[in-house]
Amino acid sequence: MNARELLDLAPVVPVVVLDDADAAVPLARALVAGGLRAIEVTLRTDAAIAAIERIAAEVPDAVVGAGTVVTPSDARRSLAAGAKFLVSPGCTPALRDAMTETGLPFLPGVSSASEAMALLEHGITEMKFFPAEAAGGTAYLKSLGGPLPQIRFCPTGGITPESASRYLALPNVGCVGGSWLTPADAVRAGDWDRIESLAKQAAALAA
Repeated sequence: MNARELLDLAPVVPVVVLDDADAAVPLARALVAGGLRAIEVTLRTDAAIAAIERIAAEVPDAVVGAGTVVTPSDARRSLAAGAKFLVSPGCTPALRDAMTETGLPFLPGVSSASEAMALLEHGITEMKFFPAEAAGGTAYLKSLGGPLPQIRFCPTGGITPESASRYLALPNVGCVGGSWLTPADAVRAGDWDRIESLAKQAAALAA
């Protein structure tokens, strides 16, 4: 799988924050059952690496990735844990090189034309647009599409079920990242049926 194929796996990539690695497998199974195979587990908690390991080992239909990759060490640890893709909130030359060296598809974060052009110089054409709403939303992405039509984005940050379809309607958006699919209270309660239902609604946005 390459980054272009990653953007085509599903219209929405769940952005997951897990405090308990034991929740990882049932959570991933619920998302996959709802039609969302790509799952981004953010490296914001101590449980994240273990959660990635568990999903990679026990949910073969899931394509689990690591999000909030901010250092070269994060990239290497994620690869070792079994991550199938990497996502970063921004990108530095050192981080770009480290993510490239893993051999995994990755979505480096950008929020400006200059940042996007710097990555284009290295042949990178798939990127995360973050923080999407705060950085200008659909109007900004539409503006970028004129001078930089070769870039496809996964906007993340502040996107809701209501606004997701507006992003997905743009020709330079492949998918969106969303945290609304795994509400903290549902994860704590183990309400996997609710999460599967939210995933089904998100998967239907492709139509």
